[in-house]
Amino acid sequence: MATTSISYSEQQRSLADLMLAVAGESVTVMKKNAPEQALKLKRQDEWKLYLEFLKVTFNLADRLSAFHIPIKDQPDFMTGLEDAVTTRLRAVLEPAFSTVDQNEIMMTIRGVVAESRKLYEGYRFSITEESKAKNDMFDTFGGRVADALGVADNSQITSAAMLCATAMVPAITAILKGERPPDVGPVGEPSASQAASVANASPRGQTGNEIKLISIMSDVSGDEIETRWGLHPRFRQDLTTEETQQLTKLMNRVAKVLGERYAAVAFSEEWISWHKAGHA
Repeated sequence: MATTSISYSEQQRSLADLMLAVAGESVTVMKKNAPEQALKLKRQDEWKLYLEFLKVTFNLADRLSAFHIPIKDQPDFMTGLEDAVTTRLRAVLEPAFSTVDQNEIMMTIRGVVAESRKLYEGYRFSITEESKAKNDMFDTFGGRVADALGVADNSQITSAAMLCATAMVPAITAILKGERPPDVGPVGEPSASQAASVANASPRGQTGNEIKLISIMSDVSGDEIETRWGLHPRFRQDLTTEETQQLTKLMNRVAKVLGERYAAVAFSEEWISWHKAGHA
C-alpha cells in the first residue's frame, strides 16, 4: 500500500466498518418495508441488495473525500479504502463460512467499485449542495434497490433506500474530519441509531410506514455552532415554489431557535467539555 494510504489507515478502517454495517442494516430496512417480498428473497438476492448499498456508499465516500483529502492523495486514499473494505468484509464473512476466498472477495469489491463509477460518476454535482443532478442520482439508486428487491417502481422502497444513502453523508463526513460517527456499533452489529436507521420505519397499525421528511442538525466546532436543516429529496420535489419559500422561511426560524438553545446547552458549565456533533 502506498505511503499516503498508510497515513489515512485509521479513517479507512472506520469508513469500511461503517459502510459494511450500514449496508447490512439497510438490507434489513428494505425487508421491513416490503415484508411480503422479503419472504421470497434468497441469500443471493440479499447479497445483491447489500452490494447495491456498497456501490452508492463508495461513490459518496469518493465525493466527500474531495473536501477533506488532498487531491494528490485522493486516488491512493480510495484504493486504500477499497482494500480496507475487502479486509473487513472477509472478517464479517468468516464466522458464517468455514473458508473465505480472499481473492474472490477482492474481485467482488473491485467489481462493486467499477460499477459504482459506471453508474454514478456521470452525475455532476456537489455533494454538499442540493441540485437536480444530486436528486436524480439518489433516485436512480433507489430505483435499483427496488428492482433488486423485486418491487420495481415501488415509491416506498425507493424513498427508504434514498434515506439510507443520504443518512450516510454526515457519518462519512465525521470520519473524514477525524471524528467518530455517533452510535456506530461493531462490524456486522449496527446499533439502532446508526445512519441507516433513520429510514427504518416499521409498520404501525394501518397508518403505513414513516419516513423522515425534515431533519435539523447542530454541530460544535471549537467555539462555533452551526445549525442546518434539510429536506428529503422527494419531499422537496413535491413542493411548489411558493411552498418551498414558505417552508424555508419557517425552517430558518426554527433552526435559529434550536441552534441558540443548543449553543446554550453545549457551552454551559455542565457540558463545557462536550464538543461532539449532535441532533438539536
